[in-house]
Amino acid sequence: MPSDPMPRFAVLGQPVAHSLSPRIHRRFGEACGIALDYRAIELAPEALPARLAAFHAEGLGGANVTLPLKELAARACRELSDAARLSGAVNTLIRREDGWLGDNTDGAGLVADLRRLGVRLAGARVLLLGAGGAARGVVPALFDAGIASLTVANRTAARAEALAHDLQSCGDIATCGFEALAGADGFDLILNATSAARSGRALALPATLPAPDAAAYDLSYGETAQPFLAWAASAGIARAADGLGMLVEQAAEAFQRWHGVRPDAAAVLAELRAERV
Repeated sequence: MPSDPMPRFAVLGQPVAHSLSPRIHRRFGEACGIALDYRAIELAPEALPARLAAFHAEGLGGANVTLPLKELAARACRELSDAARLSGAVNTLIRREDGWLGDNTDGAGLVADLRRLGVRLAGARVLLLGAGGAARGVVPALFDAGIASLTVANRTAARAEALAHDLQSCGDIATCGFEALAGADGFDLILNATSAARSGRALALPATLPAPDAAAYDLSYGETAQPFLAWAASAGIARAADGLGMLVEQAAEAFQRWHGVRPDAAAVLAELRAERV
């Protein structure tokens, strides 16, 4: 009898050729003794619904979803997990017989990495910069982790207000435009979920934002995170990190949902960090 074909998985986005997800999942598979075929597939937003239907018909086992497709994927799924429903964004597609279950592991990945870094979340005052799919994906997990308050600032204040309205069941969310941050201070954790660096826009932030011993974290990683991390250093924030750890941790969450076992994220993260020293 012929053996079953190797399970196929993918990461979907635009652009996506740079993604580390194929490497991360292959390393997870090797560590867990699970053979899999994981590839990066570039998709234009308008092509997503039809391609998702085709992927399901072709037997794709699951997929990760990255920018700019997370909110579109939520609308294209047959069913949503609580995390995806609350956030309105999907980063993980789980195969069901009748279609795709959309999940969001970004929040769990962020919280896991922040805790690994020793960042206190219980009782923290948090400032979240940005109100797109990346921001929406982490809000429920932040409240679950016990933060005291959340302020969402966005270039367009109306989009921050829409996020607060959609996620009001998670907790009280204050909103403002970036210009209103000039008089703000005392944040224990400042998270950057904007695409400013990716699109070439400057992100001018006042140095008064952080509380003593504050932490700063960019949900992106690599060069995209450097402008925000440079601002954090100039503002005297000693604990600052990019989102490489979040990427690996959210991938471990997705891997567990597909294969029933959670891999050792720390080992893969250490390997990736060592290459960037």
